[in-house]
This record gives sequence, C-alpha cells and structure tokens, in this order.
Amino acid sequence: MRTAPTPQPSTERTDRGTPPTGTAKAAPLAGLSRVPWSEIRDSTGSAAAVPLLLDRIARGDPDTALSALDDLRRRICQYGFVVEQATAATVPFLWELAQLPHVSCRAQIIRLLRNIAEARQWENTAAVYPKLLNRRENPVVWERAARRAVHARRGALRQLLADQDAGIARASAELARSLGE
Repeated sequence: MRTAPTPQPSTERTDRGTPPTGTAKAAPLAGLSRVPWSEIRDSTGSAAAVPLLLDRIARGDPDTALSALDDLRRRICQYGFVVEQATAATVPFLWELAQLPHVSCRAQIIRLLRNIAEARQWENTAAVYPKLLNRRENPVVWERAARRAVHARRGALRQLLADQDAGIARASAELARSLGE
C-alpha cells in the first residue's frame, strides 16, 4: 500500500507567550486544516481522527481530554516509543496545547513529547535490519522527523519550566533533560 509523503513539521511558531504587536492571537489549533490528515497514517491506519482528538484535548473536560490524549498516544507514539507517520505533523499542536492554561492534561502532553523525543525504536531496528531503510514507507524517517519537530519547538520550555503547577514544571524539566537543555 502506498502512502502520502510525510509532511514536514510546520514552521509556525508556537512558543510565543503573546502575539506580536498589532495582531490578534489565533484560535487554538488553527492550523489543523492545513495538514492532509486523511493522506497520512497513524498506528490504526488513516490519521483522519487526529484533529478530532486534538480538539477534544483542547476543549474537553478533564476526563474527555485525558481519554482523547490516551487515544492519540496509541495512534502516534504507541507503547511510548513507536512513532508513526502522523507523529511529526501532530507535534506542533501538542506543543500548542501544552502551553494553553485551560488544557487539563498539560503534564501528560509534555510527557508524550518527551517519549517522542526519546523514540529510537525504528533506528535501533534498522541498525540490526538495514533493509528496513529501503522500504517505501520508511519509519526511520518518520521517527527522525518527529524528534526534529519536538526539538524545533523547544523554545516553549522556558515558559513551561516556570509554570506554577509542579507537575507541569517537573514534566518540562524531564523533557528539557531529554532535549539536552
């Protein structure tokens, strides 16, 4: 089965605490429609459900948000270390959600970002089975793109490390260590 090429992570900045002077702050997850979710894959097949899950995390009550995050984790970082094609495209939105004070599962989102940043499952497998690198669907490329996407938004850590919520600050410190910050 042929899948669409993995989209490159967005270049939109999500680490600004306030919008630049003279512009209105964009609605949460405003860029979701620019990602071809139905053309990329998560662990269940089409990643078409990813925007719905992100929206439930952003707007849901604590139970709904946590349930959606658990489902999203299974789809983009299965077992806490196996990333998928849709992972890199999802990372900028996870960073955005981690910075929104009304999101109830921010510490868990930050831990998911750490899991993605530490993911090396496909690379380790390819070291033993190099033929994996010759496949049309190259999960090593997905894994590296996902890690790059986490690193690209690490400027947001400053704000998260200073958060008054000890769980968020602790999860952020763990992510910072993983990123070598």
